[in-house]
Amino acid sequence: MDSTKCLSLEEATSLIRSAFLAVGVPGASAQSVAEALVWAEAEGQVGHGFSRVEDYAAQVRSGKIQAEAIVEIRATGTASLLADAGNGFAYPALEQIIERGAELAQRHGCATMGVMRSHHCGALSVQVEKLARKGCVALMVANTPAAIAPYGAKKAVFGTNPIAFAAPRAGMDPLVVDLSLSKVARGKVMSARKAGKPIPEGWALDGDGDPTTDPERALQGTMLPIGEAKGTALALLVEILASVMTGASYSQEASSFFKSDGPPPGVGQFLIAMKPMDEHFGSRLEGLLSLITSQEGARLLGERRAAAIRNAQTNGIDVPVRFLDALERIAAAET
Repeated sequence: MDSTKCLSLEEATSLIRSAFLAVGVPGASAQSVAEALVWAEAEGQVGHGFSRVEDYAAQVRSGKIQAEAIVEIRATGTASLLADAGNGFAYPALEQIIERGAELAQRHGCATMGVMRSHHCGALSVQVEKLARKGCVALMVANTPAAIAPYGAKKAVFGTNPIAFAAPRAGMDPLVVDLSLSKVARGKVMSARKAGKPIPEGWALDGDGDPTTDPERALQGTMLPIGEAKGTALALLVEILASVMTGASYSQEASSFFKSDGPPPGVGQFLIAMKPMDEHFGSRLEGLLSLITSQEGARLLGERRAAAIRNAQTNGIDVPVRFLDALERIAAAET
């Protein structure tokens, strides 16, 4: 079992920020990336937290991630925005476009936002929650390097292409739903490989299309979709919105989020922010959710995530020491 060290969210953010500053990432971008990774860690999405720092740093050094990229946002309609992330980190682009998109949604009722020439965007839940806390109902999709084959085929065309949704709740944490279209997020396979552990059968297939518990063979093969053919249909929907709509790379064109060689992945993200139409939206939402919570044994989606965040805010997060050692190595290599 990994040895861990407990850090407050502030300590964790500062450590990650320092590592990115050490490899030449400007302060504002380093802070944006650090906050997103720590928040993902806090909600239990460890595949999108500390485990990503070493890979990100290596890609900054190789130039696969453009550390000093300038985000450019242009209006493509009255309430439509498109951001060019400049082959830099996704997080600064998302931070900026969400701020502007939420204002447009409140003014016009709805706003669409796209990001192109982007990179791994971590836990989508982190982004849609920002919109919900600004009073918007939010939907977000993202394409990722190819990892899922069309149903019945062996060659990957779609990424794990996650979908997230959030809705504001009066006086309560927003309702947040976040799911990958593979049975598990590919980041969990990467985390298992780094930890030298097998993965459960049923997560992935190897390059020959056979089931595997070896994370290395899984990363060379394909991930199994949720819902079989229905999962690949949803993956196509996400691909159209995140890549075709925004002008980003197709999943099959995108290079790895994990390796430092190759060109920037250039993937895309697409978001919709909606101002509730009905003035009774809040009470109607609670009425719907009560139909779930009133049933014995039923669990409201997102409750476990919200509880994990509250616990992390109070008690901190347990970070594997091997990731903290990696941060020290990153800083030492640049001094």
